[in-house]
Amino acid sequence: MESLIIKYRSLGIADVLHYEKFNLISISHHSTKIEGSTLTALETQILLDDGLTPKGKSVSDTLMVTDHFKALHFIIDKARNKTAVTTELIKDINSYVMKSTGGIYNTILGEIDASKGMFRKRNVTAGSSYFPNYDKVERLTNELVSFIKTKMNDNLSIDDQLNLSFDVHFNLVSIHPFYDGNGRTSRLLMNYIQAFYGIPLAIVDSEDKQDYIQALIDTREKEDIAIFRNFMKNQYEKYLLQEIKKFEEGLSSKSNKGFSFLF
Repeated sequence: MESLIIKYRSLGIADVLHYEKFNLISISHHSTKIEGSTLTALETQILLDDGLTPKGKSVSDTLMVTDHFKALHFIIDKARNKTAVTTELIKDINSYVMKSTGGIYNTILGEIDASKGMFRKRNVTAGSSYFPNYDKVERLTNELVSFIKTKMNDNLSIDDQLNLSFDVHFNLVSIHPFYDGNGRTSRLLMNYIQAFYGIPLAIVDSEDKQDYIQALIDTREKEDIAIFRNFMKNQYEKYLLQEIKKFEEGLSSKSNKGFSFLF
């Protein structure tokens, strides 16, 4: 994997005009589509590039995409400024994700506003997955933050940096600290760590949603983080190879066309 990242960097792909913007649009499209957004890749691009709302699509889907895009810019800014990972930062990420679509939950412990990055106060399940009791959420999240800080103080290789980002992704979504937006928040925290180290940001392809969910389930049931790491490494390798191929084909096409006078 390290050799692919080195090749990606050496080609200067990230320096191509507008590349970062369209890459972030792609991340937002795939991450929100995994969570049920019905916007196509083109509709997402037009929405985020030109501000044009797609016809015939729900307002909630549109808001989900625009909020995710803002959250993505938020984490990249924090990463580039070397902001430390804290529990409050994780809550802030979730508040960006749920800003326009988060609901109000009335519990015996009080009102929880999901748009403000507040931890859940009820137990939750998703399919066959049971997540930790709500009264353990804060402690587990604080422990995850301590783990991240300890790891990031070490001199990590590129492979170690990637594994840390994947492990954090898995562990946060498995704590499931929020009522909603846990998947998006966890993928954004993964991207934060990648941006912190200056390595390409990972995308979970929405076409692989079923395999993604199965990798999360299998990792929990077998208590083997290697399962999720391998899934994410395959996603990452597929993405890097695709970007390198597109870039090299673009260079080849330009050199072959040459130049001709238009008269």
